[in-house]
Amino acid sequence: MSSLSRELVFLILQFLEEEKFKESVHRLEQESGFFFNMKHFEEKVQAGEWDEVEKYLSGFTKVDDNRYSMKIFFEIRKQKYLEALDRQEKAKAVEILVNDLKVFSAFNLDLYKEITQLLTLNNFRENEQLSKYGDTKTAREIMLVELKKLIEANPLFRDKLLFPTLKSSRLRTLINQRNHHPLTEISLSNCSIQPFQPAAAAANAGALAGWMANAAAASSVQAAVGTASSIPVPPNQVSILKRPSPAALGMIDYQSPDHEQLMKRLRPQSVEEVTYPTPRQPASWSLDDMPRTVAFTLHQGSAVTSMDFHPSHQTLLLVGSANGEITLWEVGLREKLVTKPFKIWDMALQFQSAGFKDISVSRVAWSPDGSYVGAAFNKHLIHLYSYAGPNELRHHLEIEAHAGTVNDLAFAYPNKQPCVVTCGDDKLIKVWDLSGRKLYNFEGHEAPVYSICPHHKENIQFIFSTAIDGKIKAWLYDNMGSRVDYDAPGHWCTTMLYSADGSRLFSCGTSKEGESYLVEWNESEGAIKRTYAGFRRKSNGVVQFDTTQNHFLAAGEDHQIKFWDMDNLNLLTQTDADGGLPSLPRLRFNKEGNLLAVSTADNGFKILATAAGLKSLRPVDASSFEALRTPIESASVKGGVETITRSVEKPRLLEDATDKTKPLQLTEIVDPLQCRMVTLPDSTDTASRVARLLYTNSGIGVLALGSNGVQKLWKWTRNEQNHSGKATANAVPQHWQPSSGLLMTNDVSGVKLEEAVPCIALSKNDSYVMSAAGGKISLFNMMTFKVMTTFMSPPPASTFLAFHPVDNNVIAIGMEDSMINIYNVRVDEVKSKLKGHQKRITGLAFSTNLNILVSSGADAQICVWNIDSWEKRRTVSIQLPAGKAATGDTRVQFHSDQIRLLVSHESQLAIYDAAKMDCIRQWIPQDSLSAPVSYAAYSCNSQMIFATFYDGNVGVFDADSLKLRCHIAPLAYLSQAQSNGAQAAYPVVVAAHPHEPNQFAIGLTDGTVKVIEPLEPEGKWGAVPPVDNGIPKGRTASSSATSSHTPDQIQR
Repeated sequence: MSSLSRELVFLILQFLEEEKFKESVHRLEQESGFFFNMKHFEEKVQAGEWDEVEKYLSGFTKVDDNRYSMKIFFEIRKQKYLEALDRQEKAKAVEILVNDLKVFSAFNLDLYKEITQLLTLNNFRENEQLSKYGDTKTAREIMLVELKKLIEANPLFRDKLLFPTLKSSRLRTLINQRNHHPLTEISLSNCSIQPFQPAAAAANAGALAGWMANAAAASSVQAAVGTASSIPVPPNQVSILKRPSPAALGMIDYQSPDHEQLMKRLRPQSVEEVTYPTPRQPASWSLDDMPRTVAFTLHQGSAVTSMDFHPSHQTLLLVGSANGEITLWEVGLREKLVTKPFKIWDMALQFQSAGFKDISVSRVAWSPDGSYVGAAFNKHLIHLYSYAGPNELRHHLEIEAHAGTVNDLAFAYPNKQPCVVTCGDDKLIKVWDLSGRKLYNFEGHEAPVYSICPHHKENIQFIFSTAIDGKIKAWLYDNMGSRVDYDAPGHWCTTMLYSADGSRLFSCGTSKEGESYLVEWNESEGAIKRTYAGFRRKSNGVVQFDTTQNHFLAAGEDHQIKFWDMDNLNLLTQTDADGGLPSLPRLRFNKEGNLLAVSTADNGFKILATAAGLKSLRPVDASSFEALRTPIESASVKGGVETITRSVEKPRLLEDATDKTKPLQLTEIVDPLQCRMVTLPDSTDTASRVARLLYTNSGIGVLALGSNGVQKLWKWTRNEQNHSGKATANAVPQHWQPSSGLLMTNDVSGVKLEEAVPCIALSKNDSYVMSAAGGKISLFNMMTFKVMTTFMSPPPASTFLAFHPVDNNVIAIGMEDSMINIYNVRVDEVKSKLKGHQKRITGLAFSTNLNILVSSGADAQICVWNIDSWEKRRTVSIQLPAGKAATGDTRVQFHSDQIRLLVSHESQLAIYDAAKMDCIRQWIPQDSLSAPVSYAAYSCNSQMIFATFYDGNVGVFDADSLKLRCHIAPLAYLSQAQSNGAQAAYPVVVAAHPHEPNQFAIGLTDGTVKVIEPLEPEGKWGAVPPVDNGIPKGRTASSSATSSHTPDQIQR
């Protein structure tokens, strides 16, 4: 249902409650699944109406949804069973045992047998552990306490335990409003919207962020949320909001803590691992996390009016100036890469350019994927450039966007279509596609529009806008008008920004009298949550601000940069950046938050940095910022790297032609002393190579699947050597097993292991792992190592597994017979069968940005599938070197931007633009890395690619250019026995740490697993090794065919 439907259901529920239609209320609660009425649930449990209890629960969860749900149903059915026994209704008890409790035998057969044995007793209290069971009423009350804790902890009940507060008789009021205005089209999306004043914001019903949080329309339904409710919140629901103690975990204790043993035994094993959520601990930070150290000052030549860092190249800065010029700086090199003076591109407009005097840039911005640059000017126009390399900003589009000044520009993705949003002095907001076609024209402001803030909540795209009369409005992409109308603090110019993770909304502005306001909005109530202190009384302009690291705010005022902790009202610290700042400096963080660009009073800007930021400002290769090219038209292979050329190349401007390339030194690691490494204990098994290798999503463990179908798990613990408790090469982890001593072993009966293709996938919360080794797919509990269930018996056997990125119940399963099965675990059903390959499936990768599944096969082909309809969009054959057969495994992995795709094959590494499936870069084994590629994987931030080779070499490549940063020779990590044996070991799989970009693990043919990291303190691959007694630890050499580019993880 839509969010509006949800709000309508709440209104109807309120109406039914007020009219005393009790049965209808609870039926709608159950059928809609929007509100779980704990009071009603309690009443049914205390009355022992078990069928009604389960029927009501069925509207919110099923027994096999998750471990919390399983335990909820188990407790109810167990109580039902014990009560039947207590009444000496043995036949009824047997019926419950067979029909209700048997489902749990699949998870714990011993438990089921023990429960069954209670039938043999005249009174189940004869069992010592149940001797103090007590009476039925007491037992139900004890169970109810446990059930409430489980329901609170169950994510399926999140946001369903409290009824929203509504004005009394709200639905009746809305109907009356419509009846009283017969000549007016009054819709639920437009009535009862009231502007609010900041002072009264907390009491205002028309919640700005409340509308956004509910993500549909600012209906009067949603506007009503937050006032008074006619449905009181039962006292027992108050506790639901509080997080329970992690200690309250066992099965219901009818007696005392001394009788926990039976309780542990009388619960399904899968439920044994239920843990209640614990409060999130605030992230630790210090003042050193804020960029306050002045690294250097750069001269722009004109007053800086706007700045924006590239979304992934953390030292690439776009600057707009008061003279209409835009400049692209590589601040790591302290150099201007491109300068674009203002010039009208359209000849027709040039005849009107006599009035275009005193042109200045009002806004510059990168597109979220870094492929476009937008510039808005104070005279009608916007310019769009395509970014095609370190020295290439190419004219893409010129739009006469507004009458008068274009005040702001931003990129957005309505309906997954890249667009540009603009606003101007003509009081309009407009949305354009990248061909220049106007898609939307939003009217409603009564003053020039000062700023815009496109954003999305779940699947709802919207735009905030602010005008110079202090009005805030919000728009959906539907030409239906503004959904909200509020007053900003100060009633003048205001800018709105979300935190990097999109979870918190802030605004900063200044009144005409010079009073400045920096506030956070409460999105659930539409009120100002907090107002930050620390501004001067008067400012002679509009204060600018920015956010970073989901933790800090910064604003420029009084010739200083002022910093706040988002969770603290008071000023945290401030700096004058060694002087020279204007009264209201412009500022911009890079995406990592370790660099801050600040405008200066003398037509330049300063770069402030943290310690990590200072390291990133080392001189780097300018060519490392060569962006992705357009599709291959003709290609020539030079030094192993396939260079893409264009069929029609636009002439480059003179200022673009200068080659500023400075080669980066390639690091050669040939000795164990030149890197950090740990061999995981009990990993060597010459009879079983490592077939698949994963880090846990938490980063504290490594999971290996052997060719024999056995999985091994290693965990790091927090100690003096490892303060974080994360995986590290500085500490030896524990080969972890549960106390039962179980192994995670796949069913391999009847399987020829030498022909099997093991596959594995891990759930997002690390609770379950799914794997197979030529036999059935097994779902393992990661805490107990027990098999939860098995499915998909061969033939054909499964060869690759991938969880759907949104719904963990849906799995894409690549098969040996070239099919891809889309399987729903919850209903145990294959929903779709995808046919497109000729040989077995060797890789699967989802992209939520592009809404596609990409598959690869042993036929050297790649298929693209729509994940809504599961229809095939296209098939592409990888570009094999001359004379190379289309055999071997082809693997695929998405870049963090969900657009670029890494394709690895024994013959090559390649980068594709998955939107078009065009190959934009290719590397072929050569020189010291001439053996076939055995495996390749992106680093966690997609800055590097770790590749292993059949001769034991390991290469660390730049993720954009595919140029080699670091070569690790086999002698650096293999023991003498491993390298000198009859069959020397080599890596067949590599995995990247989920949080540490420079850490990776490799799995070898002899079963060994090793974790490798660069030396400290440098901590990066591709840096010059440290010098020991004047002798470098490892030689370095410039690589003619390799160099480095370092895009960090793109954040939208």
